[in-house]
Amino acid sequence: MHPEVAAYVLGVLDDADLQAFERHLDSCERCQSELKELQDVPDLLDDLKLQPSASEDDDPPISMSR
Repeated sequence: MHPEVAAYVLGVLDDADLQAFERHLDSCERCQSELKELQDVPDLLDDLKLQPSASEDDDPPISMSR
């Protein structure tokens, strides 16, 4: 995956990088495809922010336990 695709989707590129990536995107089918795959990520992240967090009494997932 082209690293700028994720940065573009999340809106974190500065103006110069944004313009350069959009020029690149015009001719790169691979990045266009990756962009389509990631286009819903910002909305999914926003949805996660709205979900209540686990209570302090809940055990962490096993993957976070040591």
